[in-house]
Amino acid sequence: MSEQRSPLEFYRDPLPGVDPSELHGKLIVIEGPDAVGRTTQITRLQAWLENRGHAVLHTGMARSALAGKGIQQAKQGHTFGPLTMTLFYATDFADRLENQIVPALRAGFVVLTDRYIFSLFARAIARGEDRKWIEQVAGIALVPHAIYYLRAEVKHLVSRVVVGRGAFDYWESGMDMRFGADMHESFVKYQTRITRALDNMAAGYNFTVIDASHSPDAIFAELQKHISALFEAPKLKKTLRPPRTVVRPARPIRRPR
Repeated sequence: MSEQRSPLEFYRDPLPGVDPSELHGKLIVIEGPDAVGRTTQITRLQAWLENRGHAVLHTGMARSALAGKGIQQAKQGHTFGPLTMTLFYATDFADRLENQIVPALRAGFVVLTDRYIFSLFARAIARGEDRKWIEQVAGIALVPHAIYYLRAEVKHLVSRVVVGRGAFDYWESGMDMRFGADMHESFVKYQTRITRALDNMAAGYNFTVIDASHSPDAIFAELQKHISALFEAPKLKKTLRPPRTVVRPARPIRRPR
């Protein structure tokens, strides 16, 4: 776990004019594949943190002023190729980092982000793009204080889509790449690729893996436990000192007169 990391630092290339030691807030990432329940947990976490007196910024992919609207329009038209979409999402992240995340951290906010650069990586890898290249593109990212990876098997994701939404989403199914003959088959294959990519990143990027096959209440309780530890003051280790030995000078022996 990356608890108690202080101060923040950049993965690769720092943003000009940003001193990480001035960022006093907490950067907390909730990662995971589509339909795993990230939004539900972040909504609950935001209310819980605010009730504890923390100012919270909730952000996520495709919410930047610069690129968010354009991404939504591009997805409706299905006009961009995978490489262009990856760069579009990278632009969205860079704008949110500079204009949302960094200012909030500087003001001492808790930043809860629904996915981070890791979903950007996973989506690119699932579409056959080079991992090293996309990691270099996103090297301006700050290292979060904690990354909680909500992990579930694809069969659980399928059941959640069927029961909760009743239909598969075009982009969540990776239909731009036609991984299967229909949306169900493509969803299974695409989300399997996403999950495999996130699994491969877990150790290298210090993910805390949360079993998302449990109930929402159980997942929330585990997240609360981990996040509470981020705000605890580091415990000082007590050093046991050996008893002090006082050496007194020997008294001179008086001889009888």
